[in-house]
Amino acid sequence: MALGHRGNPLNAGKYPVLCRDCPNLFWPQGGAAVSRCPTCGSRRLVSHPELTRLSIAHVDCDAFFASVEKQRRPELKGKPLLVGGTGERGVVSTACYIARLTGARSAMPMRRARELCPDAVVLSPDISAYRVVAEHIRVMMRELTPLVEVKSIDEAVLDLSGTRELHGAPPCVVVARLALRVEKELGVTISIGLATNTLMAKLAAGIDKPRGYGVIGTEAREWLADKSVRLLPGIGKAQEESLQKLGLTRLGAVASLTTEEAFRRLGPRGPELVARARGESSRKVTPFHPVKSVSTEVTFTRDIRDTTLLERELWDLCEQLALRLKRKEVSTQGISLKLRTASFQTRSRAMKLHTPTVLPDRLFQAARTLLAAEVGDTAFRLIGLGSNGLAPLDDADPPDLADMQTQSRVAMQQAIDTLRSRFGKAAIQRGRALGDRSEQ
Repeated sequence: MALGHRGNPLNAGKYPVLCRDCPNLFWPQGGAAVSRCPTCGSRRLVSHPELTRLSIAHVDCDAFFASVEKQRRPELKGKPLLVGGTGERGVVSTACYIARLTGARSAMPMRRARELCPDAVVLSPDISAYRVVAEHIRVMMRELTPLVEVKSIDEAVLDLSGTRELHGAPPCVVVARLALRVEKELGVTISIGLATNTLMAKLAAGIDKPRGYGVIGTEAREWLADKSVRLLPGIGKAQEESLQKLGLTRLGAVASLTTEEAFRRLGPRGPELVARARGESSRKVTPFHPVKSVSTEVTFTRDIRDTTLLERELWDLCEQLALRLKRKEVSTQGISLKLRTASFQTRSRAMKLHTPTVLPDRLFQAARTLLAAEVGDTAFRLIGLGSNGLAPLDDADPPDLADMQTQSRVAMQQAIDTLRSRFGKAAIQRGRALGDRSEQ
């Protein structure tokens, strides 16, 4: 793992050192400990034996929605901020780092977050504004390499292999320059993970947030060994509990399994999980990776039969699905409901919507209808909700007829006002007559 986070002195010896504020790459003289950059005096230094040889970088914006809002509203600087649903059952999309000091966090019910952080400013998400900033960042990344895979509205992974001659610097310097440029031009901070593959780059990006710069090389397996199995992307609470029942609570224990043991104890995908627990991944950076579906589900600690309780869980899933759709910058043309009974039988139902949506209340209205057809005496252990046909985010939730009529009347009044200012009363009368005919 990279040395020297948060300005601690580096005993880098013969290893290269990167200043994240110049950014200057240098080698310590005589193997002495280094605490400041010799060029700018900064303490934000990072060092690793493989620093100049790693080329897979994960970029993760820090508290992205909140950061954009604070850039747009300077009066919010230094204040705790929660961005998310403001309704009775709203969910936190992003909590700024000041708010996180109180225990508030993303995906938490907004009511609970406000209890933990009563002084927080609460704002509804403005996805269109966040998309503009996200696109600016993507343009900057694509100037560095064509191999940019967008993971979500605030995350991407870059393959900078073979770009050293183009940029006159190794990838470690190039991504440090990117971080400085994003912060200077957009007022948003990013954390960077540099590693041998996409899996470890993502994990490295979370080492030192916010404004982090994590580096993990060939020591990946050693670094993962004492970490919880939950650290691996894709392992949720239910799978964590299943692994715990097998005595596999740490990644080191999973990594030690042979291929035969992995198949026997973990099933057909066991060897893949073992490889990931060792920090191994063969996934390539794919610039064009279309989203095929978006879903979310929850496994209950106890089977649930009560309709009210099931609807409560369903609402939470609708909030989560809406957020995930927005982050993927898509909308859904329909929904799919999945239910698993106490006897592990899976039931599914689907419904098409009149128009694409990303609104939790519209998702819930449809999903509730599907759920009503299944509830009764059956107890369920799992409920899931997913998209059923995706559409561009811009197609989501068009105004209804009443809204369009209101907009038409407003436009007509504006036209009449223009006629009045230019041509006088006679033109006003002609304009009104035109408006009356248009509404017949």
